[in-house]
Amino acid sequence: MRFSIAVNMGRLDPTTDMRQIADEALELVKIADQGGFDIVWTAEHHTIELTVSPNPFQLLSHWGAHTKNIRLGTAVVAAPYWNPIRLAGEAALCDILTDGRLELGLGRGAYQYEFDRMAGGMPQQEGGKHLREIIPVVKALWAGEYAHEGELWNFPATTSVPKPLQKSVPMWIAARDENTFQFAADNGCNIMSTALRKPFAEVVDLQHKFNAVTKDLPKGQLQHATLRSTCLFEDKAGEDTAYESVINYGRAFENLFKGIGEVKDGYPEAVDFETVANRDEYDRENLLENMMLGSPDQVIEKLERYKAAGVDQFIYGASFFVPHQNARRSLELFCDKVIPHFRKQENAASPEMAGAK
Repeated sequence: MRFSIAVNMGRLDPTTDMRQIADEALELVKIADQGGFDIVWTAEHHTIELTVSPNPFQLLSHWGAHTKNIRLGTAVVAAPYWNPIRLAGEAALCDILTDGRLELGLGRGAYQYEFDRMAGGMPQQEGGKHLREIIPVVKALWAGEYAHEGELWNFPATTSVPKPLQKSVPMWIAARDENTFQFAADNGCNIMSTALRKPFAEVVDLQHKFNAVTKDLPKGQLQHATLRSTCLFEDKAGEDTAYESVINYGRAFENLFKGIGEVKDGYPEAVDFETVANRDEYDRENLLENMMLGSPDQVIEKLERYKAAGVDQFIYGASFFVPHQNARRSLELFCDKVIPHFRKQENAASPEMAGAK
């Protein structure tokens, strides 16, 4: 099992300077680069201070200039907000500027609040048709001259300028339902998923969906990565801080995800969990059990279950407003204790991998 990390800039109020937020995010990325993570992911969102990333390629290019090994991915580009020619060119330029380290993740978009401002009020559920049309178009533009006549976009023969440095940029699709899993497999795309705050059984279900759509493909041809909010700690104070951070982030997230509160000047109202249908998922014991929260040994035990289920890559969700000193220490513990545990297993199973990253 491999490891990647999702780092998103954001803030709950304007009291923290965005330059400090950017510096703290970059510090986490540098630690991950030096500590053995394979990929760092960042999102695309607009008009929402919860995640500040109006163009993820800009941020990835910045991170690429400060890192050496880690690959750089979008998790995810929101397909309904893009013209495919623009997406192909911006992604290709990012790949060049990062020395061929781009991983391109795409999704249909998450928040109706955003769709009302970025996609003309289109229902968020309709974003899937943009995702399904844009992926083959981007691939064709990277390959050479291409003219397109589709449901959403039409243009005469053209090509991506520039072309990516990589001959084949790895592409990922954010998925939870069977149809999207199938579309990803049919189009040669890896799959990234999240069980949100649901129990481990949800991870198993997502892996079963992946297995079902890839059963006829060569083993390892496509990958399944799944994300959980993650924080390692060494004492009760650390546990309390992690729990409180999940709760504070969750109150704003539920507002956006379910549209049950207001957003003022970019900041989502922190809703009362009494208005949330799935409020039991925010019970302290449930969060400590279902999220990747715990001591290094506890996190290793949880991740062993992910590995046994067949998950190819675990995505360390770093961004839910844990105080920076806690977030930094958590990541250091993961790099020092967790990754070596699994690398040691791999080297023992395959001696020829000794010395591999």
